[in-house]
Amino acid sequence: MLLLEKALVHFREELDELQARLLEMAGLVESAIHQSVAALVQRDEESAKEVLWKEALINQKDIEIDEFATRLLALYQPMARDMRFLTAVIKINGDLERMGDLAVNITERALSLMRDTPVKPLIDIPKMAGLAETMVRSSLDALVKRDEALARSVLMSDDEVDRLRDAVYKELVAFMQEESTTIPRAVDLMFIAHNLERVADHATNIAEDVLFLIKGIDVRHHAEVREQATLTRP
Repeated sequence: MLLLEKALVHFREELDELQARLLEMAGLVESAIHQSVAALVQRDEESAKEVLWKEALINQKDIEIDEFATRLLALYQPMARDMRFLTAVIKINGDLERMGDLAVNITERALSLMRDTPVKPLIDIPKMAGLAETMVRSSLDALVKRDEALARSVLMSDDEVDRLRDAVYKELVAFMQEESTTIPRAVDLMFIAHNLERVADHATNIAEDVLFLIKGIDVRHHAEVREQATLTRP
């Protein structure tokens, strides 16, 4: 019995270590997203270089976390919430790695835009970036606190990011129609808006995984609503 108790204690310690590693990676990703937009808004090459440097570190941590989580699955064969936690970590890890890639995409476009005069004052894109960053931070805080309400608030924010993206697209299309020389720069800005929208989508994925961890419910593609409708159908 003592050996079993020691094994359980060790397993809990390993789960805590895994979460700590995931949050360390998340910090790098949040920083990369922030610096990619700073590179754009401030025309700052140093911020751009920081993002490109962090990509390799994020990729390395992605591999380490996957291997750690897979090892725990194989060694302990967990059940119920512990199984959901390890599954969530693997999925969240993948979303974070893809956010790191999106930060690099934004940075590459920002570097291109630095070489020419701005198409327009940047207003909606920094707003999008701020909201997307808040969504990422809130989704991870929801994981740490096991906070269902916070996770659901992330899902609600996604529509506002989409609205801002549409506004950016509409304005840039008008610029391109009015002056064809703006097309390359406007296209770069459209790609940046698209990448920020994808960051928000990945934050939403994390929030959905947190809800599955906490409640054991699947809210992807409104699955939760469909399930409730099925249960109440006469």
